[in-house]
Amino acid sequence: MSTKVFERGTSQRQKWSTTLYESNARFVGDLAARAVELLDPRPGERILDIGCGDGYLTEKIAATGAMMSGVDYSPELVAAAQARGLDVRVGNAEELDYFQEFDGAFSNAAMHWMRCADAVVRGVGRALKPGGRFVGEFAGARNAYYIRQAVHEALTRRGFDAKEIDPWYLPEAGEYREVLEGEGLIVSHIELFDRPVVIDYPVSDWIRTFGSPYLTVLDENECEPLLAEVTRQLAARLLGKDGRWTIDYTRLRFRAEKP
Repeated sequence: MSTKVFERGTSQRQKWSTTLYESNARFVGDLAARAVELLDPRPGERILDIGCGDGYLTEKIAATGAMMSGVDYSPELVAAAQARGLDVRVGNAEELDYFQEFDGAFSNAAMHWMRCADAVVRGVGRALKPGGRFVGEFAGARNAYYIRQAVHEALTRRGFDAKEIDPWYLPEAGEYREVLEGEGLIVSHIELFDRPVVIDYPVSDWIRTFGSPYLTVLDENECEPLLAEVTRQLAARLLGKDGRWTIDYTRLRFRAEKP
């Protein structure tokens, strides 16, 4: 059987539902306290939130008195953020067009969707004032390893090149340090750590929420059989006796300064 080749999945193919985001992804912002501490936002500072989503965390940071702006690729999520009264716009973080406007740049749980990592950091470097800082947290190497492995195997059995479909950029800490330093930033903190998260909904809904690029290659009637197959495969490892699923997250957290 010939292998079906699919254009590499990226954030452009991830479809965000504001309803699923609210019900299934809210924990992402709730777990960002340490990253916000590293950012140390102060009243009157201008801070750019990259991949701001529906503005839930942006709004929390704005409560410190910082003047927040945001950019996100999803028109649906940007509309939700604007409904909060936030200064956000639709845009591609790999093509930022600011110049020395911000005291800080921040990103939480978004940059694993941005495969051109050097372009993101280059744009941030331009956007920051001299002495500004870039703080972020996103999925790192081996994130959701077992889920990705099961989905890849299911897609491969259907004749797809799963590696070409996989939408995420998941670096090691040393790899991302090189990206930051390669664009002239000075790294003061970087770490990769495990963060398993227990969810209160089926793992298939996690895939629908966070991994829709995997499903875009399938006909509509093929999605449910694949999700059922993956669910059965993952149950022994990730399904607890209480009926809840554990997602094997990893996180890469960093802070870097512009000279």
